[in-house]
Amino acid sequence: MVRLVIDNDVYNRVGESWWEEDNPLNLLHGSLTPGRFAYFRKVLGETVGRDHHGLRALDVGSGGGFLAEEFTRIGFRVTGIDPSPVSVDTARRHAAGSALDIEYRIGSGEQLPVPDAAFDVVYCCDVLEHVSDLDGVIAETSRALKPGGLYLFDTINRTFASKLVAIKIMQEWRMTRMFDTPIHDWSMCIRPAELEPIMARHGLRLGEIVGLGPRSKNPLRLLDLARAGGTRLSYGELSRRLDFGQIRSTAISYMGFAVKNGESPPRRRDGLPERRD
Repeated sequence: MVRLVIDNDVYNRVGESWWEEDNPLNLLHGSLTPGRFAYFRKVLGETVGRDHHGLRALDVGSGGGFLAEEFTRIGFRVTGIDPSPVSVDTARRHAAGSALDIEYRIGSGEQLPVPDAAFDVVYCCDVLEHVSDLDGVIAETSRALKPGGLYLFDTINRTFASKLVAIKIMQEWRMTRMFDTPIHDWSMCIRPAELEPIMARHGLRLGEIVGLGPRSKNPLRLLDLARAGGTRLSYGELSRRLDFGQIRSTAISYMGFAVKNGESPPRRRDGLPERRD
């Protein structure tokens, strides 16, 4: 069990405006949502198939609903779980305004309020580096997955590079920090070599890990970090300029997938998964 030194209550204080471009949390949306979702869709196509209608997905740490809405649009029946009541309310309102049928519940990754083996896909993004009990969250993830189910994730690595970017630049340096409160603790960041045995212990077989980070090579992006916020440059626009997505290096952040041990999801004669209504 890790003693939390980060301020997770920030999601209640600013969670009403996840979808607003000027909210620092929108950095997770501008290009990060399409960047990592493109990778997740690729993995889904290679493992589950292209027809997702009737399949159930669980969003652990759903925040304002960025990824929940993307998964819903491609056919999944999504349940989002988040400990922040403010964020859950924001996600519900935005889904309703977009005519999307998404179920949101208040809860934590350490004790998911869902039945055993109920989901074909579970995904957990920007969450694992925040939790007090990583082993417990992975155990709950596995419990919620059907045998052969797919686990998608991303998190921050624990390296010198991640300490410079995620802690020093994004959190501590006055000219570039996003919040005046600690949102990450470098000691809670997770190396891939540490994550894999935890997943294996709970019946999740790691399939792949790839890098996640900014793809822009323009040196002016360093200036943008100092300009972000207020009327100068929105965090949403900063995210789009940084062009987050799959990269070669896993030094700062990484994403990947694992499969729960057991039978693979049933597939139709055309190679696509059977619908589960």
